[in-house]
Amino acid sequence: MKKLKKEDIKQEVFDLYDDYAHNRIERRQFIKSLSLHAVGSITVTSLLSFIMPNYVDSTIIKKDDPRLDSEFITYESPKGGGKIQGLLSKPKNVKNKLGGIVIVHENRGLNPYIEDVARRAALEGFITLAPDALSPLGGYPGNDDDGRAMQRKRDRNEMLEDFIAAYEYLKSNEQCTGKIGVVGFCFGGWISNMMAVKVPGLSAAVPYYGGQPSREDTPQINAPLMLHYASLDKRVNEGWPEYEKALKEFDKEFEAYIYPEVNHGFHNNTTPRYDEAAADLSWQRTIEFFNKHLK
Repeated sequence: MKKLKKEDIKQEVFDLYDDYAHNRIERRQFIKSLSLHAVGSITVTSLLSFIMPNYVDSTIIKKDDPRLDSEFITYESPKGGGKIQGLLSKPKNVKNKLGGIVIVHENRGLNPYIEDVARRAALEGFITLAPDALSPLGGYPGNDDDGRAMQRKRDRNEMLEDFIAAYEYLKSNEQCTGKIGVVGFCFGGWISNMMAVKVPGLSAAVPYYGGQPSREDTPQINAPLMLHYASLDKRVNEGWPEYEKALKEFDKEFEAYIYPEVNHGFHNNTTPRYDEAAADLSWQRTIEFFNKHLK
């Protein structure tokens, strides 16, 4: 079987995966459409293996990193799903209070990539909480396909309440200064935008390729925003011009970056949509933004 490289894959394959990952096509249709791109030594099996997440080899900060205190906790989300589990992480042996960050997963629950992101942010000098919105259904099931199916069973506005409750948990944590931001990816990008709308005390919000609030909701935003978009992400980017117009109209504090020639999910280093240069630059900007507003 030929070992595939990113340059072997046509953009149509990435677009197909995006449709599949966001529940616009079922797995059977995805594989059938993928077979059209299986030419010569490139097989459907090799395409599937290449395009799907690889969590085993992609972790940057290990679960037992000695620089961190990281544990799963449970908190209450009375307006959402009830008892929610989340990964709470902070630098080890730090006695002073820290700014807090809610880390919001994609549309498939708290998978290893998002856990890793939460640990990365904690190492930058924050206390982070990465909730699992699948907690009411038993939690992330261990694979993204089942995770997506489970998350579709939950109401997204109830899940929004789960992440707002995570903000409240951090705010009451004795190790947190009370300055709290949010960063989220895909579905989590929408949550980050909506937390900026719904949480008056939020100190900063960083949506990655996230759906946008309505014009009617935009005036309620108090938090400064940093927005990251992928130039090839036509689906999400459709809503950006109107959102940008509303942010300017209502004089909101924001900065937005559109990264050229990268796909939706470019920060996720477990799939070939990952773009190292865009991911590193966006993350550097994100941490600088949080340092400015949370410390």
